Amino acid sequence: MALKRANSEGNLRKRSDGTWETRVTLGTDPKTGKLISKSVYARTQKECREKMKALLGIDGGQAATPPAAPKEPPKPRPEDVITVGQWLDTWLKEYLADVKPNTALQYESVVRLHLKPAFGDVLLKDLRTPMIQKFYNKMRDDGVSPKYIKNIHGILHRALDMAMRVEYLTKNPSTYTIRPKVVEKPVVPLDAPEQKKLFEELKGNPFETLFLTATFTGMRIGELIGLTWDCVDFENEVIHMEKQLVQTRKKGQKYRFGTLKNGKTRVIAPAPYIMQVLKKHKIAQAEQRLLMGDLWNPGGEFPNLVFTHKDGSHYSQPTIWKEFQDILAAAGLEHHRVHDLRHTFAVNSLRAGDDIKTLQENMGHYSAAFTLDRYGHVTDTMRRESANRMQAFIENM
Repeated sequence: MALKRANSEGNLRKRSDGTWETRVTLGTDPKTGKLISKSVYARTQKECREKMKALLGIDGGQAATPPAAPKEPPKPRPEDVITVGQWLDTWLKEYLADVKPNTALQYESVVRLHLKPAFGDVLLKDLRTPMIQKFYNKMRDDGVSPKYIKNIHGILHRALDMAMRVEYLTKNPSTYTIRPKVVEKPVVPLDAPEQKKLFEELKGNPFETLFLTATFTGMRIGELIGLTWDCVDFENEVIHMEKQLVQTRKKGQKYRFGTLKNGKTRVIAPAPYIMQVLKKHKIAQAEQRLLMGDLWNPGGEFPNLVFTHKDGSHYSQPTIWKEFQDILAAAGLEHHRVHDLRHTFAVNSLRAGDDIKTLQENMGHYSAAFTLDRYGHVTDTMRRESANRMQAFIENM
């Protein structure tokens, strides 16, 4: 039987059994978006109306929307909670694929020794320029060299730049810091008398051939200790520079073959004297290898190296540095360093008539402009000497 609508009562209806009914819309389900409705029943119209009012609210106001389910608190964004130390760890692990292993080791060392102790617990988003400036100033006041501060800044700046790329930062707080001015150390090659002293001291020394090769080829230490016999072409009297021995981050391995400093291979043509020295060295090494037998190269690493310990194992760079300092001390040349052999080769080459482009290729510099900037003063001196010789010639005419 159809329900009857009471006069002026909207959706109040009288049922066939004499009771009253109304259907009330309470709101919208926040999850489904569907209307929420409920039926109200009562014996009398008045009672039904009162129940409806109670359900809707006082005085029959608008339908009450049930309170929404409590929302879960939003999860904090990574950029709001990550510390500088945590970001540096992430950067070292995830964002150094384009960096050579030896460079990565230097980055790790700077982060561990300097950056994390200074900023490790600071929230990344709270790192500010004045904090970094204060850190640089303290290092300067503690006697740290401007060049080392520059290196530290370069590493921090690179790490924070990557934080910007992944949108953890909106700007790099290290950009506007002021660092101490770096004054490049002057090139200090060995002059002729010093070279004579060095060569006298080298005679009979186990490292004689290595340091002679460094002096007359300009090879870097990593290139020398990574040089293998297959790269020494005695027939054409050239050396193919293809790799160097570098430290590595790989667990259980301290050294590995790596690319050259600027990623470019090169071919150098040493003086015939050096090729003869290397030939004699190869013969002496072969005799030592026979003498050692199965004890040769005990670790089995890096076979065929040109320069090795007596047991065939490879040299490390610290070993070369220490040995050279001992030799310099014995020769009374303590003010020099092993890298000065490279400078000595460059200056000797220019004085022998090599042009800047040839020197750049022999040295493995990334550009001739760099070579000119580094050794331009030598060519200036040569020009002055040439002018003086011409003046002397004119005066004697």
